[in-house]
Amino acid sequence: MPKSEDRPAERDVAGSDQFLTLSLGGEMYAIHLLGVKEIIEYGNVTRVPTMPEFIRGVINLRGRVVPVVDLASRFGQSTSPVSRFTCIVIVEVATAAGTQDMGIVVDSVRAVLAIPDADIEPPPAFGARIRVDFIRGMWRADGRFAIILDVDRVLSVDEICEITHLGQQELAA
Repeated sequence: MPKSEDRPAERDVAGSDQFLTLSLGGEMYAIHLLGVKEIIEYGNVTRVPTMPEFIRGVINLRGRVVPVVDLASRFGQSTSPVSRFTCIVIVEVATAAGTQDMGIVVDSVRAVLAIPDADIEPPPAFGARIRVDFIRGMWRADGRFAIILDVDRVLSVDEICEITHLGQQELAA
């Protein structure tokens, strides 16, 4: 039997992963804890001209420029209002060139939970308020579902660059 320090940090119990649960527009979402670097208070976001609406801007995180994405707006909903619970979750996103730190604006962070693999259901073919390719799976919690997000797809740097490029072309036309 492997010692606990031999197991990957994101694994809690055999056959389960740890997820950070968050609240956004009254819905519960979860993201894999392995990609979460830190959670910071919302503030000091610098708007960048000609960026898509879902990109709130950038922050200076210990000398690094980190793009900040409004998750609600990315899902096609209205921009999240800022409250005292609003925070930015810094996540590491896989890119073709390696990894990129990005921030996501959420209404609040709820908890870190170990979710057994057997309790995660496949994403629905329809009916979700967000794109199906953004959903890694569904988890039933307290009589309702939490949407488990595929952060690499939600924050796809290539797709965001393409959207930005198209928006800039529209402005030039």
